[in-house]
Amino acid sequence: MNEYVIELSDVRRYFTMGDFIVKALDGVTLNIERGSFTAITGPSGSGKSTLMNLIGCLDTPSDGYIHIDGELTMGMNEKELAYVRNEKVGFVFQQFNLLGKVNALDNVMTPLLYSGIGARERKELAKIALERVGLADRMKHRPNELSGGQKQRVAIARALVNNPSILLADEPTGALDSQTGRQILELFEELHSEGRTVILVTHDAEIASHAKRQIRVRDGKVGE
Repeated sequence: MNEYVIELSDVRRYFTMGDFIVKALDGVTLNIERGSFTAITGPSGSGKSTLMNLIGCLDTPSDGYIHIDGELTMGMNEKELAYVRNEKVGFVFQQFNLLGKVNALDNVMTPLLYSGIGARERKELAKIALERVGLADRMKHRPNELSGGQKQRVAIARALVNNPSILLADEPTGALDSQTGRQILELFEELHSEGRTVILVTHDAEIASHAKRQIRVRDGKVGE
């Protein structure tokens, strides 16, 4: 098995805005080891969100090569990219992105709907994921019946349910108070200790300090 779960080689992402070309990422070469805990940091407009979107196959590069869990993403069609997003990467967002009309269990089952797994097994896997994040007693609660920290735990359970190679979290404590944020970071540390690859995207130096490695993005380039 490849020691690197993410490999970027001379990756560029350019956007055209009127008569100008914006170099959001400009020649990034980067490897992230399997089972590592990494923070991607940088000020607003630095290119860190673009880097996150490329790692998560939410966007495609203008040039260069990206391998996710050993698979070259260049040339993949939308169906193939959707498979990588659903099976290889678990996403956790600042605003939780939960479905408001269904309970926690149904929210966590959502990614499994596209996996060809039967209803009974989907429910069992979702229960296990919710138990893992400490929400065994909140499975039937809808998002409006949960605290911010509980919502983020549901989002983390949803990200884990397909057992992805990468857990990618974008400002996961940004909508939480400091105490709840620390609890969520402790959960990410636990998940990393179990051998998962965790990537935090944040502008907060204190949050980034919890990671074993920090990658700093500035003006479309990376450093450490």
